[in-house]
Amino acid sequence: MGYHTEAVLEAPLGENATSLEASDDFDLPARSSHYCPVELLGTFTLLMAGHGRCVSSSMMLGDREYAMWQLARAQTLPDDELHQVAARLFGYFDDPRGWGTRA
Repeated sequence: MGYHTEAVLEAPLGENATSLEASDDFDLPARSSHYCPVELLGTFTLLMAGHGRCVSSSMMLGDREYAMWQLARAQTLPDDELHQVAARLFGYFDDPRGWGTRA
């Protein structure tokens, strides 16, 4: 071990000691994030595939317009379960939080 490592390991653990754990210094943002449930997205992509429609989960998460277009497409197919899943996902993709404004 180098000098720096030994000094850190031997330092006293008082009230003012700095933690080496990254999570100890993490503060939640003032607004919590609004994440899309990946299991629901997986169900959506499989149901769409059952109708011969290829949907990219990565593009759904990275491109709001693509996601909204796929959700609208799902509503045109004759599948009640797909309609319900798409409606639930719509709430995540319709929420403008987290989506950057385009120049």
